[in-house]
Amino acid sequence: MGRSLQLPVAVLPAAALLVGIGHYMPSSWSLAQFLQAGGNAILGSLSILFAIGLAVGMSENQDGAAALAGLVAYLIPIKVLDPSSVALLEGIKASKVDPAFSTLSSNVFIGIIAGLIAAALYNKFHKTKLPMALSFFSGKRLVPIMAAIVMLILTVILLFVWPTLYDALVAFGKFMVGLGAAGAGLYGFFNRVLIPTGLHQALNAVFWFNTAGINDIGNFWAGKGVKGVTGMYQAGFFPVMMFGLPAGAYAIYRNARPEKKLKLVV
Repeated sequence: MGRSLQLPVAVLPAAALLVGIGHYMPSSWSLAQFLQAGGNAILGSLSILFAIGLAVGMSENQDGAAALAGLVAYLIPIKVLDPSSVALLEGIKASKVDPAFSTLSSNVFIGIIAGLIAAALYNKFHKTKLPMALSFFSGKRLVPIMAAIVMLILTVILLFVWPTLYDALVAFGKFMVGLGAAGAGLYGFFNRVLIPTGLHQALNAVFWFNTAGINDIGNFWAGKGVKGVTGMYQAGFFPVMMFGLPAGAYAIYRNARPEKKLKLVV
């Protein structure tokens, strides 16, 4: 899963360059607005990028049918559970719909679920043979159809559990932000611990994007974060990435001990 998430995450530098260059230009320049719009288009579509990236990365042979299934699996819940659709389903006014449904389309968590389901369905059904009358839909063509059916069932479940699940994610985000620097330290610790499993990218999604309401990257580039808070789940990585801390510091200490003698081998 961690390796699969590398594909959509690799798009972020492009978005960062576009938004960053646009911000450093005078805001009155059309080119500045053009570059920022291009970068924000990527940042605003991370959930769908995660759905497609995971579907492709975790499928057996990284086939395009898996990507299509990931797109289908993502589109169904965000369209069916759009606030206007929920209002129609529940027979209430759109203003009375739980605010959690308005965040569904931009939530990376939904993209991850859609991608995982699409990949699992591809691995299970891409070699399935149907009766002759339905043979056109055999194999890879069956995968997007199965993704649609499974996600319709999941969408019914989300209709009832998403508000509670979203509130729990937001509560977790607020709890970690409330811990301040200690929370950022805990995040950094578990990020390093999870690297051997590849799940550190899933953890990053909680803090960097809008999965739990933290949205560290999005708020930073939008310039609407809180000074001293926004960005702290990224800034701590600079000494780690640049100098290999703490392993690098330990290596320096080991090699700099006075009692350690260097031997010249001829």
